[in-house]
Amino acid sequence: MDVLYVVLIGVGAGWIAGQATKGRGFGFLGNLVVGILGAVIGGMLVPSLGFKATSLLGQLIQATIGAIVLLLLLGFVFGKKRRRRK
Repeated sequence: MDVLYVVLIGVGAGWIAGQATKGRGFGFLGNLVVGILGAVIGGMLVPSLGFKATSLLGQLIQATIGAIVLLLLLGFVFGKKRRRRK
């Protein structure tokens, strides 16, 4: 059940992160995958900063932060290659 919960939170976070980082995303499905990975990253990153997400909203915010960080990093790494195609 915990894995399903992380996936659902990650899907929501991926969508929100994709909306927040317009132009840096990887499309709908790519952002959903990034959201799921971002939920894991946010689960490690936010508590190390001294915060703890205890509610559904807190966990969604935590996962969204992780997804935005991941989208920005991936955009930075792969952004130059994607811009050359234009």
